[in-house]
Formats: sequence, C-alpha cells, structure tokens
Amino acid sequence: MRLLRLLPGPRLLPLLAAWTALALALVALPALERVWLGMASLGLLALAWETLALGFVQTPECRRDIAPVLPLGVHREVTLELDHRGRAPLRLQAFDHHPQDAEVEHLPLEVLLPPQSRTQVRYRLRFNRRGVHRFPGIDLRFPGRLGLLTRQVFVAMPGEVRVYPNFAEVSKYALLASDNRLSQLGIRQRRRRGSGLEFHQLREYREGDSLRQIDWKATSRLRKLIAREYQDERDQQIMLLLDGGFRMRTQDGRLSHFDESLNALLLLAYVVQRQGDAVGLMSFANEERFLPPAKGKEVLARMMNAVFDLEAGAQTPDFISVCTQLGERLRKRSLVVIITSLRDEDSAELAEACRLLMERHLVLVANLRERVLDDLDLAEPADTEAALTTAATHQYLQEREKSLNRLRHDGVVVLDTRPDALAVGLINRYLDIKRSGRL
Repeated sequence: MRLLRLLPGPRLLPLLAAWTALALALVALPALERVWLGMASLGLLALAWETLALGFVQTPECRRDIAPVLPLGVHREVTLELDHRGRAPLRLQAFDHHPQDAEVEHLPLEVLLPPQSRTQVRYRLRFNRRGVHRFPGIDLRFPGRLGLLTRQVFVAMPGEVRVYPNFAEVSKYALLASDNRLSQLGIRQRRRRGSGLEFHQLREYREGDSLRQIDWKATSRLRKLIAREYQDERDQQIMLLLDGGFRMRTQDGRLSHFDESLNALLLLAYVVQRQGDAVGLMSFANEERFLPPAKGKEVLARMMNAVFDLEAGAQTPDFISVCTQLGERLRKRSLVVIITSLRDEDSAELAEACRLLMERHLVLVANLRERVLDDLDLAEPADTEAALTTAATHQYLQEREKSLNRLRHDGVVVLDTRPDALAVGLINRYLDIKRSGRL
C-alpha cells in the first residue's frame, strides 16, 4: 500500500494550540491532568480515524483538455475532467501544475463531485513566452471530515503545448476583411486613381467608373455599358528581414519588441498571401531562420512553425553582412522589409546595406520606437534634472529622425512606429506600394 501524503487540516493547529495551553495550565492546576490526558486520547483517536478514512478515498480519474497550439499573450481556457466512481459525494481541491511561464486565473479549483459522476472544471491560462511548454500533472487535495487532516495525491498527466506568435489578429483580419470592415483595424482602403495594373474581369458600368474602363466591344455586344475591372498586380515577392539582436528584447508592455514584431509579421504574411504574392522570412543577429518566398495558404503555417521558438539573441545586428547574403539568395525583384530598432551608430551601416539591396530591390525599413522615449519627450519637466532628461531625449530623437530622413532621401520607404502599431503600419505601407506600382 502506498504511503499517504497527509497535510495539516484547518482544525488541527487550533486543536494542538488548545492542548498545549491546557498543558501549561497544569503547572498552576494539577487537577486538570485527567482532562489533558483525555483530550490527548480523543485527539489521537480522531487523527487515527481521519487517517483511516482518507486512506479509503478513491482518487478520481483525471484528464486535461487544452488546445495543442496557443497564441502568445492571449487567455485560453483549460478544462479538467474528473471521473468519480465512488458512491458518496467527494469534496476536493484541484491544482494543475502549469508551466512557470504561464499566468493563470481561478486556481486552485474547489470541486464537489456527486457520486458516480463525471465533472468538468475550468481555469484560464495565458503564456507570455513562445516555445514548447510542458504540464507534469495535477495535485488533488481531499479534506478530512473532521478538518484535522488533508490528503494530497499527485496525478501524473504529462502534456505539452506549443505557444506561437499571436495568430488571433490574423483571424480578426480575415473576419473583418470578409465584411469589408478593415478600417476598424486601421487598414486604409484607398480607391485606386489609375486603372490598375492587371485586368481582373468585366462587369456592368458603375457610377464613378472612368470612361477609359468601358469595354466598347462588350458594350456593343450586350447593348449595355460594360467596364473593365482591374486589380493590383499579383505574383510579386515580399521578403521579411527580422532583427533578432539584443535591442529587440526591449519591453514596453507585456510583450517584447521581438514578440510584437513576430505578431506583426504573421499578420502581414497573411495579407500578402491573400493578395496573391509570395512571402519569405529571414532572421538575423540571433539563430538564423530562412524561408524562401513562397505562395499559398500553407505559407503562414510554415512561418509559424519556423519562428514559434525563436528568441532575440545577445548580438548586435550586422546589416551589411545580412543584406549581402540576402542579395545572393534573392534574385527576383522584391520588397524587402527590414524590422529593427535603430541607434545612432547604425545609421551609416544601415544606409550602406540598403544601398546594396536597392540595386535590385525596393526596401522598407520599419523602426521600432520606444514608448518611454515618447513619454519623456512629451512630459513637462518638474525640476532641473527632469528638464535635462527631456532635453537629452529630444536631442536623441532628433538625431534618430535625421538618420531616418537620410534613408528616405536614398529612396528607402521608412516606417517609424511604436511596436503596438507595427502591424497596421506595415500593412498600410505594403498596400500603398502595391497600388503605386513601385514594385
């Protein structure tokens, strides 16, 4: 028989305290000795009975139900199913040994299991770090009826989940796109000023269409105005270049700049494949991951599997080296999107790297701006020290803006944004570039 793991119940310590106080009282009142011995005997009998009763408690069968893949930073529900085969109601407390990197709500769970029943209980969990996370099992605690002891049983339930960059925004985008409500995400849907770049289909003429869109042959044949409809050029190529250096570890909110960038890249990749373009990914300044540009619905899944366990490293980015490598791998003219966090010392090197790429490609540099610098720049200084801090911050931001302006002057498309607005900013720039025909 396995040894019982017993813990003190809520009434055991008060009982021991009363028994100890009575022992101290014996010094002044020896006549209380029989009461003290009787109390000790009753206490030992109660403990023996409680131990015996807890030994016969039948541990319910347990099962954990959780999705095998979870998005980063999003609450998800975990279900514990308890199968009780006993003939009497069973009260217990359940605690799931969740991974250390998870935040949980509603644990431990207080449960009353009816006899011969299968009961489900739930708690909420959120991961703040990507990768593979493992669950060893759960602890069940059964309180004794007298409240003197509690039995604890560990039920091994090994399991694991994979935490990916937040793909919830992808689902939200798909839903809003189907209802033409992308403006709720901040996506601009400007009307094209020209006739577009590729013929899409013929349709009836609508008010506001250009006369150049009218197909006179089809109009003559059908005896009603027929217009040509155009779409943005498809089969273009987008390459996402992600800085994984130490600066991307910066954390303004709950997520680091690197995690915010991954979430944005996934949403951008989804939009790109919806537009009929090919999209690829390359990380640098950490463990290199390279996905050549490809098209199709499976691209997003491949990208998630490639980066779900990728973390920002401890290196400084070498822009010239990575852009030289990318230039050798990327032959077709592409839109190269570089996501990084710039410093003054990067200006000359990044400008040279962009010039190398721009011999064949169009380059977009997305710089992640720290929220704390914006707050310091806008704050009203309360004293001399705060005024010096504000002045230094203002000067630092001015130097950064000069670096970005030099890139713009060289023909680089520049996006300077805070991490929480990166996804919308990238999508708007990408769509603007497609409509302009620059690519």
